[in-house]
Amino acid sequence: MNNFTLRALVTGIALASLAATATAADPIKIGISGPYTGGSSPMGLSMRDGAKLAVAEINKAGGVLGRQLQMVERDDEAKNERGVQITQELINKEHVVATLGYANTGVALASTRFYQEAKIPVIDNIATGSAVTRQFLPPEFADNYVFRNAAFDGIQAQMIVEEAVTRRKFAKVAILADSTNYGELGKADLEKALAAKNVKAVAVEKFNIKDVDMTAQLLKAKEAGAQAILTYAIGPELAQIANGMKKLGWKVPMIGSWTLSMGNFIDNAGAESEGARMPQTFIQEPNTPKRKAFIEAYLHAYNPANGRIPSPVSAAQGYDSVYILAAAIKQAGNTEGPKIRAALENLSEKVDGVVTVYDHPFTHDNHEAITSNIPVIGEVKGGHVQYAYEEERKNPLRLEKH
Repeated sequence: MNNFTLRALVTGIALASLAATATAADPIKIGISGPYTGGSSPMGLSMRDGAKLAVAEINKAGGVLGRQLQMVERDDEAKNERGVQITQELINKEHVVATLGYANTGVALASTRFYQEAKIPVIDNIATGSAVTRQFLPPEFADNYVFRNAAFDGIQAQMIVEEAVTRRKFAKVAILADSTNYGELGKADLEKALAAKNVKAVAVEKFNIKDVDMTAQLLKAKEAGAQAILTYAIGPELAQIANGMKKLGWKVPMIGSWTLSMGNFIDNAGAESEGARMPQTFIQEPNTPKRKAFIEAYLHAYNPANGRIPSPVSAAQGYDSVYILAAAIKQAGNTEGPKIRAALENLSEKVDGVVTVYDHPFTHDNHEAITSNIPVIGEVKGGHVQYAYEEERKNPLRLEKH
């Protein structure tokens, strides 16, 4: 071997080594998709900002597999077609190894199939439509790449009905739900939960996003003798329901899905939001050391109005999802989609989260991290969501999954 050949070989080895080092040091790209504008924005922004806190903490501690995490943010505007567009962009252009997000059930249902086809895991950490994680099940699909870290509607509907019918003894309830996938699927889950208690809603009414007059729907509920309104909608329209009752001079309790905790419901309804109750995986109270540290970090980083996280549930679930995903990547030992999926389905280490301690949160056949023992009932009091039941405030750890 002559000197020229030897030098060329050494140079080639050096360049290859440098390329390998550069590749190893490249950041791990994680997509984060949600509505950062419009009526759903309290959910999307809170989720994104909670996830940012987790990414910053992990990167400060050295990252994952010796690499930094890099969030690639996209605003889906709560629009199905926009969700599909940015999903394809995150997969094909940004080459993300996984994605977190989706606040809206319709957007999740329209978009997640592209991750399934690409064999890239996606953790839905807000959208609660029961169908979201059940689209790609055996025997048609050998593996499912859609996971969730939120209380799906099957759990919430049962809690809503338990609160209204069993705990508070309302014999006549009405259902008001929006006309989106979220509202329609939630309404169906509510009717199923009511039927299990041999109760049928005295009125079932729907409305569209951005509707500002709920008089017709509320009058039907009132004339039917409804003692409570069960809701499935998001903040702005929920406020229209509360304000509509005030216009009619008729006040009955609102008991609905977790979205009654959204800041734009509480702010737009004002005093009329008082007493609304809903399932919550997380309430902004520092009743565990982990929650205290998270709340303080969020308030310090973002300084939200009134000291209230716009959507505490979304922020906490977004934060926890980053840690769950990071644990899976670490366990997988690389960023290949199938290996991350397999690790998520068999996490060997517990993840100490804000919502709960995640101990083997997923299996191959169950992609729901939140189980029925975790959520509590929250109530709007003084412009903030607080615990509706003192025993749940006093002993939050009994609700955590171990």
